[in-house]
Amino acid sequence: RIARMTGTDSEFGVQFGSLAHVISFGVAPAILSFSWGLAPLGRLGWAAGFLFVTAAALRLARFNIQSAAGGDKRYFVGMPSPAAAAVPAATVFAYPAGFSDYRAALPALAMVLVPALLMVSTIRFRSFKTIDLQSRRPYSVLLLVAAGIVLIATHPQKTLLVMAYTYLMSAFIGMA
Repeated sequence: RIARMTGTDSEFGVQFGSLAHVISFGVAPAILSFSWGLAPLGRLGWAAGFLFVTAAALRLARFNIQSAAGGDKRYFVGMPSPAAAAVPAATVFAYPAGFSDYRAALPALAMVLVPALLMVSTIRFRSFKTIDLQSRRPYSVLLLVAAGIVLIATHPQKTLLVMAYTYLMSAFIGMA
């Protein structure tokens, strides 16, 4: 973002940034998910983690192509990889104990596979980049941001979990 703002962006930077995103928002959440709850599932857990990483890489490749071509900046096509990574991260943060039993670990598959499928889907997710905060009542926006900060500061586990899953569900609400 800083490179774009200063006019110093390059093709190398785009590719290097994508690699960093795949590691940060693909590999890291997959490893976290596996060590937290997918390990009891053995190869099935490994496969779910691999699918998450693959979906993140595909999502970022599509984003690079669509960014170069332009398009509607109000929406992402498919769930953005940072938001998809927030689902397992917030879940692990809210429920740190994890799973050690095969049957108990089965719901962890959904926590990994649903965001993975949404990343490669063509479902539209709202991008907050184009929201014009100046045209709205500035005090309302400021109050909303302040309330969000207070909730994260006082109840971080619950708030981040609700935020991650609300954004995940927002695509389905928008389809209705």
